Amino acid sequence: MSSSKLSYIGLVNPKSPVNVASVLRGAGCFNASAVYYTGERYTRAREFYADTKDVHKQIPVEAVPDLQQVIPEGVKVVVIELVEGAIPLPEYQHPANAFYIFGPEDGSVPASLVARADDVVYVPTTGCMNLAATANVVLYDRLAKSQYQHGDELIRASRDRNNQLRTEKS
Repeated sequence: MSSSKLSYIGLVNPKSPVNVASVLRGAGCFNASAVYYTGERYTRAREFYADTKDVHKQIPVEAVPDLQQVIPEGVKVVVIELVEGAIPLPEYQHPANAFYIFGPEDGSVPASLVARADDVVYVPTTGCMNLAATANVVLYDRLAKSQYQHGDELIRASRDRNNQLRTEKS
């Protein structure tokens, strides 16, 4: 993803520290600019999270009282939620600068945030995915529909020291 394109993640009162850790890992992998979250549940449980790549040291991860207070100027708000009338993700064209808002595992994005959204998008699955899966699918879709870095240099930079595989062709 180009560095001139920005993406932010907003989590509404996330329930599971494991899911938040997986969102953080995806945020790092897909070059998100920051992660904001509301509610107390994650704050109380975050010492148990498994942010194995220490993404919280690379990008801001901040508790906020209201996601609307931290939406940067010039950024489109994109709510990801199973809402009637929402745009299916495969048909969605991501804005260059986006603030993606995801609901909790056991609830929905508040109506006030849905009303504030520039776009409401859903992942057309049978049944609902968990928070981490949804965030990672959306961030991957953003990457897949953009100009992105690729090739062996990226592969070497991205894998950990336990993976040194090469194809028979290389």
